[in-house]
Amino acid sequence: MKTKSNKALIGSGIITAIAASLCCITPVLALIAGTSGMASSFSWMEPFRPYLIGFTILVLGFAWYQKLKPRKAEDIQCACEEDEKPSFWQSKRFLGIVTVFSALMLAFPYYSYVFYPDNKQEVIIVNAADIQTVHFDISGMTCSACDSHVAYAAQEVDGVIEAKADHTTGTAVVKFDKSKTSEEAIIQSIDKTGYKVLGHNEQ
Repeated sequence: MKTKSNKALIGSGIITAIAASLCCITPVLALIAGTSGMASSFSWMEPFRPYLIGFTILVLGFAWYQKLKPRKAEDIQCACEEDEKPSFWQSKRFLGIVTVFSALMLAFPYYSYVFYPDNKQEVIIVNAADIQTVHFDISGMTCSACDSHVAYAAQEVDGVIEAKADHTTGTAVVKFDKSKTSEEAIIQSIDKTGYKVLGHNEQ
């Protein structure tokens, strides 16, 4: 019974750890799969992230408590039970692996940018007067993975010199050569990711 309980705790810890960062994992998976329109699919989960993190820590903490607490005499039915070696799935090693995996999942938003290749284009500037910087208001961004995904999408457009997005302000700043591209082309590229441009203004 105790084994089943521990398995349930460990399983719950893994699921909630993944769910806590699903809104940030999805953009990376969408990039890898080439289905960028799915990038913002789980952005609605962001408000629940603190609760999922708390639940994951609570569940894994209790699992470790169950694993490390001293056994009571009545729990031991015979001497052979003391010597019985637990399976890998019931071991501290497996619980340690699950704990590390969960920690990596919870921290995913802070290192997700490493999965995005540098797609900055070398733009030959003929006329400095053609360089334009525009602020785009964007909905759906919830973490640094969203920032990277939006910036990546903007930089895919020919003529874009630099693009930076910030989920805390819900904006992206894009510098581009207006003789080679337009605001509309950049908006279309960003909108294809699933994040939506609500408005824009020139800096």
